[in-house]
Amino acid sequence: MTQNIPLVDLKAQYLPLKADIRSAWEQALDSMYLFLGPNVQAFEQEFADFLGVSHAIGVSDGTSALHLALRAAGVKQGDEVITVSHTFIATGEAILLCGAVPVFVDIDSQTYLMDVNQIEDKITPRTRAILPVHLYGQCVDMDPILTIAQKHGLIVIEDACQAHGANYKGRKAGSLGTLGAFSFYFTKNLGAYGEGGMVTTNDPELARRVKMMRDHGSEERYHHEILGWNGRLDELQAAVLKVKLPHLDNWNDLRRANATYYSETLAGLDLITPYEAPNNHHVYHLYVIRSPHRDALRSYLGDRGIGTGIHYPIPIHLQQSYENFNYELGSLPVTEAVTGEILSLPMYAELTHTQIKQVVEEIHQFLGELVAG
Repeated sequence: MTQNIPLVDLKAQYLPLKADIRSAWEQALDSMYLFLGPNVQAFEQEFADFLGVSHAIGVSDGTSALHLALRAAGVKQGDEVITVSHTFIATGEAILLCGAVPVFVDIDSQTYLMDVNQIEDKITPRTRAILPVHLYGQCVDMDPILTIAQKHGLIVIEDACQAHGANYKGRKAGSLGTLGAFSFYFTKNLGAYGEGGMVTTNDPELARRVKMMRDHGSEERYHHEILGWNGRLDELQAAVLKVKLPHLDNWNDLRRANATYYSETLAGLDLITPYEAPNNHHVYHLYVIRSPHRDALRSYLGDRGIGTGIHYPIPIHLQQSYENFNYELGSLPVTEAVTGEILSLPMYAELTHTQIKQVVEEIHQFLGELVAG
């Protein structure tokens, strides 16, 4: 008997935690301490300990985390920030919100992450920072980036919004650069019940600036030293995240096991399964295959109740909102080729091997019919 299989099943994670989450919310509501209260403070410390960093500052969402990290690092009008076009639009938005210019490098054809060999060619006197994106749950090759940054006096800000618990050479995403930025959007490996974000760093002065900017540029109420805005993490969302954090490593292990089963059962088919780079511990926020028949396959699976996604169909440099930057089709050939073929299959910790087998069987059937003509 077949069943509908969503891309993400949020209820499957919620139900076992329901009592703990409701208890945490009741405690917060009974106290009515709802402004940067004990849940935010405790979660900040626990997340910092989880990553092995000195400071973690809870903020309202992932876009704000990126923006605050860039602003705290001094990125300003006219600066250039080297990043990738194959990412969610927020990566570029955060740079533009600082008045800076995103400078895109292409991606590696195996990992779909920043091609570190292209970075130095993009450095100019205006370059201020490098912003690698740990996409889909896998870390960028960070050692070359850190070496380049040190050589040229640049800041490294990790977009770790899809990489909660991922690690590179034994160090967790968000602990490798000058600053890290996380999103707790509800579908993430560690997700709130709405929005949330975190900025991480080992630099106490940068941490102080982020804390001030997220709260209207203030350390003391009604005394505003620098320009800031309202970017605080909500106390109720912090309560959810505090309940969930102890489960994250186990959930990531289950995601990895599901990814292994997918890759084993999809082996030999006319598609490309995810590549896990050496020295990486991939946490599979998304399980992304690549097929020249992507759109037809997606339609076929959808007709059979299987949810899929495309992350992301239009790279940033080809978005209408970026047309003033004069990037042309063909300027980032690997990015453009990849975005025309990628497809995200159902992936979450609670996904069963029976469900994966059903997805894989449908893919087998689709490809078989394609060959048969």
